Parts: sequence; structure tokens; C-alpha cells
Amino acid sequence: MPSARTVLITGAAGFIGSHLTRTLLARGDRVIGLDNFDTFYDPAIKHARVEQLQLLGGDFEIIEGDIRDAETVKQTYARAIDATIHLAARAGVRPSIADPALYASVNVVGTTVLLEAAKDAHPSGPFLLASSSSVYGNNEKIPFAESDDVEAPISPYAATKRSCELLARTYHELFGMPIACLRYFTVFGPGQRPDLAIAKFIRLIDAGEPIPMFGDGSTSRDYTYIDDITTGVLSALDRIGSHGYRIWNLGSDRPVPLRDMIATIGRIVGKDPVIDQRPIPPGDVDRTFADLTLARAELGYEPRTPFEEGVRKQFEAWQAAQT
Repeated sequence: MPSARTVLITGAAGFIGSHLTRTLLARGDRVIGLDNFDTFYDPAIKHARVEQLQLLGGDFEIIEGDIRDAETVKQTYARAIDATIHLAARAGVRPSIADPALYASVNVVGTTVLLEAAKDAHPSGPFLLASSSSVYGNNEKIPFAESDDVEAPISPYAATKRSCELLARTYHELFGMPIACLRYFTVFGPGQRPDLAIAKFIRLIDAGEPIPMFGDGSTSRDYTYIDDITTGVLSALDRIGSHGYRIWNLGSDRPVPLRDMIATIGRIVGKDPVIDQRPIPPGDVDRTFADLTLARAELGYEPRTPFEEGVRKQFEAWQAAQT
């Protein structure tokens, strides 16, 4: 592990960002968080995460600002940033169909502003970009490998993430910046965004309310526990310097069908799910399935948390937060 350094995390008040901040602080790094506390979901949840991080006693600073604000970003990089983990984004496949211009602005323009500031301030510093398994679209080949064709996204969100990968590659080629694009596969665990399926289904099943099931339950996702994601991200942070530019999948390579996911949550909550079956919405992919060959070889990445164990941990953390 390298010596302690100053890491900028955009979206530090988010689900993944707060977990990564906690892990970096635990290993002695300084963390500068940049977050605009967007109202996509309740900002109070994000403020509570930041308060918890501040209580840890590590070297942590939070800056409230928008990644599209070039002056704010420039001033942030003036704090002697050694490395960047760029998580901030407008998330969600379905909302991106309703407002594609907003997604392009936040995700593509915001990423460009960050890359430009990082290039000017510290071009040799590692830059990690959060991408998504959504870029694979309805890829017919499984599992999904980083070398697969990803030129047919089926949602504006996916298109913006692919655009960010191309921008990252351009900045590496032009300026030699060490950049890793990390394709996350459906991250879950304690503190998961409340709009995402597992968090939402836990709440609804526990309350005895119907849960929406899109399609016949045969669609599947490669659910990845948050601790496995943070391990993969930190490995990429420490190793990208020797690779220059890489795209790495971070998943579990154990897809779970929707019907099995619902049954697992019902079993853990201790209640029978009430199903509200609905048509599959536009933009939703049939399945995701990570090929981890490259991540295993170059990052030593190995997901260790089985799906049911991860759901149980998420449920127990949610229960504890209700008291």
C-alpha cells in the first residue's frame, strides 16, 4: 500500500462514496469530499452520512459544490489532491429517459470539468471514474467482458457513462493521465440508495405492501456487495499507475434472477412478498453478468460476500436504523 495521500472523492455523501471515504480514512489517507447534496433522494440521508464520517476522527473535509462549477472544482484541486475517485453522477436508467439533457449535463459536462482540473493540477495522479454495467446494454454474449462491443446503449444514462469512458481515454492519450474506468454491477449493502430495488423491497415487504416486479421475474442482475466494491476500487487506485489506462469490471459474477432476489428478501425479512407484476419499462436490460477475468488478473479482485449474506447485512443495518 502506498503512503498516505490526499484523495478527492466526488459524491462522497452518496452510498458508495461514504463507504469508500470510511475505508480510506481507516487506512490513514486524507479525504476531500465534493458533493452537491442533490435532491434526487432525500439530502438529509446524505448529510447524516457526512456527520457519521466526521465523527470518525480522520482527516476528512466536505465541500458542498457542483462538479459542473469549474471554479469550485479548480479551488478543490488547489488543496494538493494526489488522486481522484469520481463517483458523482446523475444516476438511474428510467429517470434518464425522462430528462436526458440533465444526465448529459451532470455526467458528461461534469466529468469533463473534473478531468480538465485534474490535468491542470496533477496530471500524474490516479483518476478513477465510476462507470456502469449499463454500458453493455442487452449484450448477447455472457459474461460481459471489458473488450465487448458497447456501442449500443439502450438508455441515456448508459450513453452518458460510455461517453465518460471515451473522455477518460482521450485525456489519457493526450496528457498521459493514469485513468481507470470501473464498471460497477448493481452495488448493494447497508446504506444503499433508497430508490434501488433491494432497499425499496426491504421497506415494502417489511410493511406488507406490494412490490413492483417488472416482467415475469426472469431478468437477472449481478448484485455486488459494497465491501467487495470498495476493495476493488482501492486496488484500482493503488495499481492504475502501472497500467496507464484500463477499464475493469467490478461485479460478483453470480447473477441472481429477480424472482430469486424477491424470495431471498422475503425469507430474510420473514414475510411473504406481495407481488405487483408490471411490464418491463424501456431502458431496462435483460441481465447483467460480469466477466472478472481481467480484474482478477490485474487487481487481485475476488468478490467474497454471497448475495444472501449481503442482503441479511443490509436488512439488519436497516432494522437498526429504525430504532
